[in-house]
Amino acid sequence: MTMLPYGRQSITEDDIKAVTEILRGDWLTTGPAVAAFEAAISKVSGGHRAVTATSGSAALHMAYAAAGVSTGDRVITTPMTFIATAAMASVLGATIDFADVEEDTALIDPNAVDALIDDRTKIIAAVDYAGHPADYDRLNSSAARAGALVLDDAAHSIGSTYKGRPVGDLADLTTFSFFPTKNMTTGEGGAVVAKENALAQRAHEFHFIGLIRDAERFRLTTEGPWHQEVHEFGMNYRLTDIACALGLSQLSRLNAFKDRRSKITARYTRALADVDGIRLPVQRDHVDVIRHLYPIRILDDRRRQIFERMRADGIGVQVNYMPVYWHPVYADAGYQRGMCPNAESFYAEELSLPIYPDLTDSEVDRVVDALIRALH
Repeated sequence: MTMLPYGRQSITEDDIKAVTEILRGDWLTTGPAVAAFEAAISKVSGGHRAVTATSGSAALHMAYAAAGVSTGDRVITTPMTFIATAAMASVLGATIDFADVEEDTALIDPNAVDALIDDRTKIIAAVDYAGHPADYDRLNSSAARAGALVLDDAAHSIGSTYKGRPVGDLADLTTFSFFPTKNMTTGEGGAVVAKENALAQRAHEFHFIGLIRDAERFRLTTEGPWHQEVHEFGMNYRLTDIACALGLSQLSRLNAFKDRRSKITARYTRALADVDGIRLPVQRDHVDVIRHLYPIRILDDRRRQIFERMRADGIGVQVNYMPVYWHPVYADAGYQRGMCPNAESFYAEELSLPIYPDLTDSEVDRVVDALIRALH
């Protein structure tokens, strides 16, 4: 029997056509498709400037660099995320303070943030786990009191809203991932959205190897019209026109992706509502979620057993995520287990069921049947 993955891309003939048109044209990279895709991301993100990147991790690196994160700064973030959320601040020299998560949503807990924040805090980095936006009213208020910025790691949540506002308009900086399992894809890819144009410009220059082409800022003023110069080091994180053409085509289907994910979510929730031995994901009333993950909790210390039974039954369940500070790179730096008990309890029980737009109703039912068999 074919293994059902926990997530996968949805590619149509229109997507393929969009890419092949670029391959037949003059621009393969840093051309008009990049500009068009950035404009389209801006449109769905509150109208703020967007800068594309080669991955979600690159976007995080760009965002932290744009904010000036460096040695001596502190970044508060959640341990319930992919390691890049913390690692891209660590590589710039920041110290990471891990705030525990809410017991039910697994989102960063604003009360835990308030217990950690001080005048050394540069950024509060929230993660919209499974597509559910964090509590940005509380986080923005806390950051304002400390003179810090808020970053929304929205790798899971492009298309979600919080109190009627789109993801991208909720924090000072927002980062997206367009990996194939995410809500839309460019193959590999990501983007930074910044409310302040100065931050967006810094992100742009950082992802363009630090190159400056604004003559008014040149320090060397006697060179010719070919001149460009670097004032601060950057990286080559430029996304290609090929990837952006795919991204534009995918973005045009974002609402359809959201609708299908919502229907899959509803089907799982109806079918599993009365099943013993599990907890279903929760959703706050003030958010409209594009459900990137469907994370159930397996009770009674049975998560590994159920994981293995379902994998053996052809269901590609996944676990998202091990607390970041359990990774040896952070454990070796002195971070101790037990520091975020809600996150650790969530990790011990979490199991992500398959969810992606091309998953059919009968395949959803197959997942449900396999889960019920595994539990009994």
